[in-house]
Amino acid sequence: MARVLSLFWRHPFLALVGRKKQTFCKMSIDSRARKVFAAAVEAVQPDTVVRQSVERKEDSVIIDGHKFTLKHNLHLVGFGKAVLGMAAEAERIIGDHLVKGIISVPHGIQQTLQQHGKDHLLLKENTRIKVIEGAKHNLPDADAQKAAEGIKQLASELTEKDLLLVLISGGGSALLPAPISPISLQEKLDVTRKLAAAGATIQELNTVRRALSVLKGGGLAHLAHPAQVVALILSDVIGDPLDLIASGPTVHGEVWPEEVLSVLDRYKLLNSLPASLKDVLGRPSPRWKGNKDVTDKSEHVLNVVIGSNSIALTCASRRARELGFRPVVLSPGVCGDVRSVSRLYGLLAQFACSQQEPPPEIAAEVLRLGPEVGVESWDLCRTMQVLSKERTEGWGATCLLAGGEPTVELTGKGRGGRNQELALRVGLEMKDLELPPNGPVFLSGGTDGQDGPTEAAGAITDSGLYEEAQAQGLDINSFLTNNDSYTFFSHLSAGQRLLVPGLTCTNVMDVHMLIIPSIPINIRLD
Repeated sequence: MARVLSLFWRHPFLALVGRKKQTFCKMSIDSRARKVFAAAVEAVQPDTVVRQSVERKEDSVIIDGHKFTLKHNLHLVGFGKAVLGMAAEAERIIGDHLVKGIISVPHGIQQTLQQHGKDHLLLKENTRIKVIEGAKHNLPDADAQKAAEGIKQLASELTEKDLLLVLISGGGSALLPAPISPISLQEKLDVTRKLAAAGATIQELNTVRRALSVLKGGGLAHLAHPAQVVALILSDVIGDPLDLIASGPTVHGEVWPEEVLSVLDRYKLLNSLPASLKDVLGRPSPRWKGNKDVTDKSEHVLNVVIGSNSIALTCASRRARELGFRPVVLSPGVCGDVRSVSRLYGLLAQFACSQQEPPPEIAAEVLRLGPEVGVESWDLCRTMQVLSKERTEGWGATCLLAGGEPTVELTGKGRGGRNQELALRVGLEMKDLELPPNGPVFLSGGTDGQDGPTEAAGAITDSGLYEEAQAQGLDINSFLTNNDSYTFFSHLSAGQRLLVPGLTCTNVMDVHMLIIPSIPINIRLD
C-alpha cells in the first residue's frame, strides 16, 4: 500500500541522506529580500569598487594586475553620477602623487551628499581635484561643456612620463559634451534628440555621438597620448560594452562619416542637418589629426570595469546564502518590454512552485520568451533544471537573482518607473499562487535608488497583491494604463511594499529577485 510523505525544508529529506541542514532565519521573507537588495547596492558603492581595485605599494599602484610607477606624475579626470565618490577614494589612496584633477559631476551632487551624511564620498578641503557640476536634468549644458573643455585641456598637455587616471560611471556621456567645432552643443543635442524620437537604437545614437565629439569614441585617450591612460569604469550598460559606457572616451573606435550619414538617412534627417554638421561629416577620414601620432597604441590604455550588475548579483548571492536561501543567478542582461519580462518571472514562479511536475507548456513558453527579454536559452534551461531539482530534492528556499534594464511603453502621465511597474505586473502574474511564506515573493529595484521621477527604487510584491488592491478599491489596470505604479504602491497598504533605500550614490542598472519558498515534495513509497 502506497504511502505519501510530504517533506518540508524544516525536516529536509536531504538530511536523511547525510546532507547539510538548511540555514534557519527568523526574519520574514520580505525583510530578507530587502537585505539582499541592500547587499547588491553596497557591493557597487563608488568608494568600495575603487578601494577593491586600486592597490597601493609604496611609490607604485597596481590595477588589474598592471603595475604603474608614481612619481608625482598622476593626473585625474572623471565624469558620471558616481564619480565624486570614486575620486574621493582614489585621492585617499594615491593623492600624494596627484598633480591635478578635474571631474564633471551632476548638478547639486555635493550638497545632496552632505545633506544625506555621505561625507566619505566628498573630496577633502585641500583637494587638488576641481569639481564642476553640470548636466542639470541629465542633459548636456554649458557647465558640463566647460568641464569637458577643462578635461580636454588637461589631457592635451600630458607627456610620456604622465599617468592619467580616468573615472567613468553612468551619466558620463551627458557630463562630457565636447562637440567638434563648428558644431554647437545645442545642434548636437538636437540631432541626437531627433534620432532618439525616431526610434534609433543605442548603438546608432552612439555612432552619431562619437562622430560629432572630440572626446567620445576614444577621443580622450587619443588626446592624452603618449601618457599612460588607466580608466576605472562603473558600468550601467547591459554586457558592459566599453564603447557604449559614457560613449567610450577611452576606447578607440573610428567612426567613418559614411556610417553616420547612413544612420541619419535611415531616419530621414539628412536634409534637415545644420551646416556645421554637414561640414564635420564632409571632412576626410580618419578624424584623428594634429601633431600627435594617429595610431594610438593600445598598450597606453587600460580599461577596467570595476563595478557592474554582475558584481552586484554576485554579492547579493552571497548575502542570500547567509540569510538561508539557495541563490541562483539567471542573467545580468534582462531587457525588453516590461510586460514580457513580468510574464517570464510569473512563469518561472509557477514552474518552481508546482508540487507536481509542471506542465511542459510552461517551460516551452519560458524558452520562447527568452529572446524577447535578452536571456539565453542555455541560462533558462540551466535555471529551470536547478529549480526542478530543488523542488524534487527538498533543497529549501531559493533566491533567483537577475539584473538588467527592461523598458516601459509610456501610455499615460502617471508617476512610476520600470521597477515598480515590473513588480506590479509580476504580482498580477502570481495571483493564483499561494501567499508567503508558502508562496513566492518578487522584488525589483534600481541600484541608483530612484525609479523614474519618484523617491522609490522599486517595490516588493507577492500573490496577495491583487486581492489586497481589490479590498482597498484600487483598480490595477487603470494604474498600469496611466503608468502610475508609484501612486498605486503608495496607496496600497500605506506604501509598505515600496522599496525606498534613499540616496545610493551608484548605478549598475536594476536587480530582480524571485524568492521561492521550500515546496512540499511528494514521494510515493511502494
